[in-house]
Amino acid sequence: MTDDQLLRYSRHILLNEIGIEGQEKISSGRALIVGAGGLGSPVGLYLGSAGVGHITLVDDDTVDLTNLQRQIAHTTARVGETKVTSAKVAIAAINPDVTVTVIQARANAGLLDTLVEQTDVVLDCCDNFATRQAVNAACVKHRKPLVSGAAIRFDGQISVYDARDDHSPCYACVFPPDANFEETRCATMGVFAPLVGIIGSMQAAEALKLLSGAGQSIAGRLLMLDGRSMEWSDIGLPRNTSCVVCGSRH
Repeated sequence: MTDDQLLRYSRHILLNEIGIEGQEKISSGRALIVGAGGLGSPVGLYLGSAGVGHITLVDDDTVDLTNLQRQIAHTTARVGETKVTSAKVAIAAINPDVTVTVIQARANAGLLDTLVEQTDVVLDCCDNFATRQAVNAACVKHRKPLVSGAAIRFDGQISVYDARDDHSPCYACVFPPDANFEETRCATMGVFAPLVGIIGSMQAAEALKLLSGAGQSIAGRLLMLDGRSMEWSDIGLPRNTSCVVCGSRH
């Protein structure tokens, strides 16, 4: 590490659970963020500030005025720009040493198959069920840890699905692809602005723990937040040996 890096990351290095070795793991790590909106904003900013070596951002949307209530990586001046480009600018303003690759596209199975194989941790920050399933399938195939978050209205949830562990469920174990799932969007249902910050920050924390080896991930647990009362529910997630995505792995 250079003197500037030792200074920049000194507060991580002071932590016994991270230290220089853990910070070097973070700095050499590769993270894939699917979605550069409400959740992807704090995830990108925190991973960037922590010095994750290579961040890939995938999103096909552009910055809209309605996004600015909660999507903190974007600004009024960047309305109309692609979200991935706007987020890259925001990350670079905090830490220019981080390499950020941007892909303005919807994350389909083919693209994810290529990107997930090349990364160390995947963060699902998207807002639709089909993409979540595609991200999960790619993570199971390539045995990559997935940090999944969601937020709508005043309700948030987060979990880690670690395909490296045969005892860990995958996303499809909990939310089967063929489930009669009612899609909800914040454009019609609304979302409490700080909620995406809370869940996104926790996603970043789990990703940094996975990269550095610090602490223990929340794999096998689903944390659900009621933002009205700020009460958490902690639900154990068993694996499903009949899961259509990861069943054969188990």
